[in-house]
Amino acid sequence: MGSRLIGRERRKLRVRGNVSGTAERPRLTIFRSLSHMYAQVIDDVAGKTLAHASTLTKTVKGGITEATKTDAAKAVGKAIAELLKKQGVERVVFDRNGYLYHGRVRALADAAREAGLKF
Repeated sequence: MGSRLIGRERRKLRVRGNVSGTAERPRLTIFRSLSHMYAQVIDDVAGKTLAHASTLTKTVKGGITEATKTDAAKAVGKAIAELLKKQGVERVVFDRNGYLYHGRVRALADAAREAGLKF
């Protein structure tokens, strides 16, 4: 494993030591691959995933055919916020999963905030 991945795993574990999702404030965690962006909302107490969205979901994929990766991340953030609003969840804890808070990660978080989620 490369040193970059080891560093991300260390940051991930450090963040996860302080961030945990509950039924009132579930954890919004993200995963960023080279081509795609994934987001899921987890209730860690119950061990359940409440909602998920990615650039591969049908609702998001149709609107991002010619979009940049940052625009696709914004679409994922908006989609996950809409799914949570349908379930009555307005507040979440953001887990950046060891990634630096800029670029696609920040775009997803900002789009989720604009759609009505509170972190």
